Amino acid sequence: MSGYRTQSEDTSPEADQVSFDLYRRMSAAEKLGLVASLCRQGDQLALAGLRLRHPGASEAELRHRLAALRLGPELACRVYGSMDE
Repeated sequence: MSGYRTQSEDTSPEADQVSFDLYRRMSAAEKLGLVASLCRQGDQLALAGLRLRHPGASEAELRHRLAALRLGPELACRVYGSMDE
């Protein structure tokens, strides 16, 4: 692996290889499940941050703000309506 750069600076080439081998053995359904789980965790972290920044916000407002983070404010309003409604 001469000249090989790992996926992360704090990961050894051997650890990268183990990860790649594990991913290679996973079925498409397992990979999709992993991605879905990571997306849910990302949403939970983003919502936690939004709750800290907007402590009085309703769940509906927080979901709208999450959509604005993902889609941008303009598209979130076009898709989900104005937060004022």
